Amino acid sequence: MSAPPDSAFARVLPDGRFLFQGQVLRCALGKGGVKPATEKREGDGATPAAVMPLRRVLFRADRGAPPRCAVPVEPIAPEDGWCDDPAQRAYNRPVRLPFDGSHERLWRDDALYDLVGVLGWNDDPVERGRGSAIFLHPARDDFRPTEGCVALAPRDLRRVLEAGLRGIEVLG
Repeated sequence: MSAPPDSAFARVLPDGRFLFQGQVLRCALGKGGVKPATEKREGDGATPAAVMPLRRVLFRADRGAPPRCAVPVEPIAPEDGWCDDPAQRAYNRPVRLPFDGSHERLWRDDALYDLVGVLGWNDDPVERGRGSAIFLHPARDDFRPTEGCVALAPRDLRRVLEAGLRGIEVLG
């Protein structure tokens, strides 16, 4: 695997360490562990071992101010979702709710998607079944595993975004 393009990329180790600009932070990874990018599949709960640029940041304006970021920042609304249904044309893309296919609701009752970094996984081009909705988002208090995303303590997430994070490299 190639090295991250520059110091604005973090390295993520399979043991849950997030390395960025000299900091070592704790992160949660997928319940399916870290899988080589070639083996990543929809629904496997794994975090792909890959270099993933940070495409944009989504946030809930009713729960906090937008972070200063090196990438575009957009507010989400109650009708925002993300398609995780490989049979749909909108697979691994944002959708408006209600939506007929399987999807994740971005506007959640818990705080997991209050601040969401959209990572460049399986998006250019999208390949059906290779995995969707791989995000950088706040971790639960107990750092329990995610469905394949990378999750940081909310304070740490905001701090790395404001320090200019532009992507991550997950090592396998």
